[in-house]
Amino acid sequence: MQRKLGLYILSLLAVVQVQAQAVKDTEGKTHKVIQEVVRMPAEDWPVLTSYDQDHIARIAMPIGGIGTGTVSLGGRGDLRDWAIMNTGAIGYIPTSEHRGYIGPFFALFTQTADGQRATRALEGPLDVSLYEGPFGSHTPNHGFPRFDSCTFKAAYPFGQVLLSDSDMPLDVRIKAFNPYIPGDADASGIPIAVLTYELTNPTDQAVKASVSGNMPNFIGMDGSDQEMKGRGFWTATGAKDNKNDFRKDNGVQGIYMRSEGVDQGDDAWGTMALTTSVDEKITYRTSWSKDEWSNARLDYWDDFSADGQLEGRSPNVEDRPMGSLAVEVTVPANSSREVTFYLTWHFPNRMSWSPLDDGIDNRLTNYYTTQYADAWDVAEKVVPQIPELEGKSLQFVNAFVNSDLPDVVKESALYNSSTLRTQTCFRTADGKFFGWEGTSNVGGICHGSCTHVWNYEQATAFLFSGLSRSMREVEFGHATDDLGMLNFRVGLPLERATYFDRTAADGQMGSIMRMYRDWQLSGDDELLLKLWPNVKKAMEHCWIDGGWDADKDGVMDGCQHNTMDVQYFGPNPQMGIWYLGALRASEEMARYTGDVKFAKTCRKLFEKGSKWIDDNLFNGEYYIHLIEAPESIDDIAPSLLKGLESKDLGNPDYQLGEGCLVDQLVGQYLAHICGLGYLTDEQNVKTTLQSIMKYNYRDDSNSDFNSMRSFVLGDEKSLVMASYPGDRPKHPFPYFTEAMTGFEYTAAVGMLYEGQTEDGLLNIKNIRDRYDGLKRNPFNEAECGHNYARAMASWGAVVALSGFQYSAVDQSMAFAPFEGSMFWSNGSAWGVCTQSGSQVELSVAHGSLLLSSFSLTDATQLTFEKPLKIQAGEKAVLDIR
Repeated sequence: MQRKLGLYILSLLAVVQVQAQAVKDTEGKTHKVIQEVVRMPAEDWPVLTSYDQDHIARIAMPIGGIGTGTVSLGGRGDLRDWAIMNTGAIGYIPTSEHRGYIGPFFALFTQTADGQRATRALEGPLDVSLYEGPFGSHTPNHGFPRFDSCTFKAAYPFGQVLLSDSDMPLDVRIKAFNPYIPGDADASGIPIAVLTYELTNPTDQAVKASVSGNMPNFIGMDGSDQEMKGRGFWTATGAKDNKNDFRKDNGVQGIYMRSEGVDQGDDAWGTMALTTSVDEKITYRTSWSKDEWSNARLDYWDDFSADGQLEGRSPNVEDRPMGSLAVEVTVPANSSREVTFYLTWHFPNRMSWSPLDDGIDNRLTNYYTTQYADAWDVAEKVVPQIPELEGKSLQFVNAFVNSDLPDVVKESALYNSSTLRTQTCFRTADGKFFGWEGTSNVGGICHGSCTHVWNYEQATAFLFSGLSRSMREVEFGHATDDLGMLNFRVGLPLERATYFDRTAADGQMGSIMRMYRDWQLSGDDELLLKLWPNVKKAMEHCWIDGGWDADKDGVMDGCQHNTMDVQYFGPNPQMGIWYLGALRASEEMARYTGDVKFAKTCRKLFEKGSKWIDDNLFNGEYYIHLIEAPESIDDIAPSLLKGLESKDLGNPDYQLGEGCLVDQLVGQYLAHICGLGYLTDEQNVKTTLQSIMKYNYRDDSNSDFNSMRSFVLGDEKSLVMASYPGDRPKHPFPYFTEAMTGFEYTAAVGMLYEGQTEDGLLNIKNIRDRYDGLKRNPFNEAECGHNYARAMASWGAVVALSGFQYSAVDQSMAFAPFEGSMFWSNGSAWGVCTQSGSQVELSVAHGSLLLSSFSLTDATQLTFEKPLKIQAGEKAVLDIR
């Protein structure tokens, strides 16, 4: 189908002014709010990163929606990682029955004017790592001819694969995406992969062509039983009595896949569909022929290669029958033609990540499946909206990519945000948002929206504020007990929210700060007032007998479980500065709610603790940990003893000690993002970040011993978790020799805030150099699992470099001074801020803004007589002098 986006592609650059309204500030200066209409023809997809043929082997770009699961577009144009059935499925490629040679694939048939015919799989060459096996290559579809030249281009969520071959009359561009619109979680949470095959004819004669999409009906096979058996093929046994039907309804036609044998209560029960526009000329199969000695593959290839059409075959009584859909077109001379397929799915059941035999149903329902009846309903409802959804997604990506942020910052922020659309994350039927820490190849890893991991990431709050606020509602509305202990892993269903019965010092403090952040970004007073009693209890939990700050002196020194999966004993910068940030956030929230006494208490403890940390933990270069073992186990609150790793409390293992920790300033990192100011001495903060570069930076990893996991190897560059210029404990915290991207981003963002821009950008570049498509997947920064949530700390660099500060509570917005354009987003509205001399142009592309003040950090604040309202499609032109 030739899709003309027309006016759906909204550009911030191509507009026509139709009306201007004058707005005055309190000093009488006049500014303009300009309403605009869009007049922009369809444009090409943006490209942020290009990967040549030597850097595509590891690429797998997710093309599913938030909370829907995903399938990935591989670097050579294949589809892999079929994680659509409620579990991680990295590396999983579903196959046909018997030997499992055939997985999902697309093929192209061409016939020139002189009758020359050719057929190719719509993929680039196989990587050489896939060549070897005991019976030859074990990768599905290995026997098909392919295009001999391939490159991959991306600006997430838009992925493009460019294919060419000297023996083919057409060049091909595969364009794959799923709608992605900040501030609209539902539009960004659709279970669809849009796959467009753009056929370009460089010759002077028309070429007849046909594109065929083929996939097995693998309902019941979620990839969780991946094993290398026998001849080395993926095998699974969950499919049973699956059926393929051809349907043609309400604007779409294609293959509808269902099951009559898989239990309807199973996680892997549901429906799928492969469709195209009803206007296309198609042929199809709902089954391939019986596969004896590979005859089914031969039969398909011969049939399609004869004329680009598919003849039907009788059902062959397979549990997972193949379905095929071919679209015929003619590509005129020196022209292009697009063929678009829509892959949709609908798998409603999800097993709780905390199943118990307690009489509570362990099954959950996915939110997206409450919006659609089945996979066919998704196609019918969504396909007509695709031009508009694509246009809005392009508007976002163009605004972001065309901003004057460094490319490595744009890449790290945008590509890591794809984690929101993998099986790391999901939404339950009530719309609430949850996340694993990451996933293994076959399932979620580390359940419970773990607070001490999700503390670091910033993408959710700044792109989808409603989802972020739902996490705060779960934490303080369900997972906080009557004594103020916030369970750092929440149970599901929410009747089990507090079942884990353990807290983490950094997780609890960071959640308080994130509550402040999300309230400020949204202005959701109702949520704050609803949750404040438990937020206050969570703050007061620090002061219980045997707690983190039992003597209430502003210094956290008790038994502190933390993201290193151990307990620290004694004051240390990581927990101590988190605590200072939580005190500051609580002070602000308490003051707003009228709890002046509590606000004063928090302020007093903050000031006292801040001074003590500077006076006692800063060693002149960085902050250290003073290990203070408890005199007795009785000195530790019972709630903090659960899961204690160190058995000898008199000489505890797994401490930081005098090490230089990569994220010792993580509380300051979030305080800057929240606009809470400095938590300790500003100069000490700057010096500490310089010391992290001095002691933790590794220009080459070949010479360093690593006792744990290796995320960095060979000559790759990184920041290691901890270095020991001074004495090292015999057994430090276990991860001290590792390097993990989420922690590196935290330090790098801190450097950006302190003006150490060259160092900050270098560390971000080093990460992205490691995820280059050859060695690792650019869309999958791993830590404890694939698509790890902490890596979304990368969005913090966008906030830091733009200097963006927004408060819906105060109706204020601020930026750092710069020349050029910066993308901004508060999670519900977004647009671009352009600065040129004393003139600022603030545009809103989605949502709306209500501003009582606007400022640059080096200029006088503008305060408006009446709140300045800027709607989507409008811009304000402000004079900053």
